[in-house]
Formats: sequence, C-alpha cells, structure tokens
Amino acid sequence: MPIYLVLIGLPGAGKGTQAAILSKQKSLVHVSSGDLFRDNIKRQTELGKQVEAILKSGALVPDDVTIAMVRERLSRPDCEAGAVLDGFPRTPAQAEALNKMLGELGGRVNLVPYIKVGEPALVERLTGRWTCKGPGQHVYHLKFNPPKVAGVCDADGAELFQRPDDQEETVKKRIAEYLRNTAPLIEHYRQAGLLVEIDGEQAIEQVTGQLLAAVEAVS
Repeated sequence: MPIYLVLIGLPGAGKGTQAAILSKQKSLVHVSSGDLFRDNIKRQTELGKQVEAILKSGALVPDDVTIAMVRERLSRPDCEAGAVLDGFPRTPAQAEALNKMLGELGGRVNLVPYIKVGEPALVERLTGRWTCKGPGQHVYHLKFNPPKVAGVCDADGAELFQRPDDQEETVKKRIAEYLRNTAPLIEHYRQAGLLVEIDGEQAIEQVTGQLLAAVEAVS
C-alpha cells in the first residue's frame, strides 16, 4: 500500500527541510505545490499556462487547477509508493478533494504531521535571515549561520540585505494570516484522527526522529 503524508507547518517551522529528509529516508516523492506551479509554468504545460495567466492577473489559483496539477503529479509512476505533500491541501475542501483523488489511486492520507513552533521562535528564525546581493544569493542567519564579517557574504564579498518579507512586522502578519487560514485544516485532520503534533523547536535531527517514529507507527 502506498503511504501519503501531508506535512503542515508555519513559515520558518522547517517544513520544507523535513519534507526533503522524509522523502529521502522513506523513498517517497516530495510533492510541493509551489514547485509544481513553477515546474508547469517552466514546461509551459496547459495547466502551467493557466497558472501563469492567473498569477499575472494577480488572482489566486482556483482549487480545480491546483487539484488537477497535484493529481497529474501523483499519477506518475514514481509516486506509486506514495508521497510527502507540502503546501497542499490548504483548506478542508482541498483535503476532501485529496481524499477522493487518493482513493482513485488506491491510497489514502496515512498521517498529517503538524510541525508546531511558537511565534517567538518563528519570528527569531525568520527575521534573522539575510540574503547576499550577489549572483549566488547566499542566505545567512544572524544566529544560526552568521557571515564571518557582518553584512558581507563569505562566498563573494557582496553586501547582505534583509528582504521585506523577513522584516519583523511583515513576519508577524504572515504568521497571523497563516494561522487564521490553516486552523480549519488542522481541525479537520484532528477530527479525522490523522493529525500528530511534532515539536518543531527541537534540533533538526530530533524533529526528524520524531517524524520518522510517527510515520513508522502507521506504516
């Protein structure tokens, strides 16, 4: 039976990092909705052309287009063993569409790990990021991965800058918006008995260990 995991976590919780590790450790394809959009646009598929036009207009990509893109990706042979879903679903309606889709593929959502990190830790993680202005766009963190010389990239000597998205006021707004939008999805999966909370404030290796133990329990 294939294994399908839906990973949930706020910006800065380490969801992308853990999805990539889980994918490698469990030999499951990492399916990121953001990567799917970019890939389809780059390849100029029919769905990619639709998404590109929608994004250029400033509108949100409708559920039916996102669902069609995810369905196409999960239908490929490399997903026969299952997948780690990252960034989809975002709403209970999308979760129901995913259930239907996986049922047609002979599977179901096995587990929904929620990597939980408190707001102070998220703010510290996100506001500490500084990016290189050089072509490499190397990323540093003032606490976890500081440059050798303040404000200067180790790799090419270019100036470091803080993206508007990483400034404290913007970060706090993003966290509040994400919690407001994601709360119904978290409750949906909690009611379904699929949600497992993972302490995302531990070291990366400890988070991975907790995730793998939770996945083993349902495998």
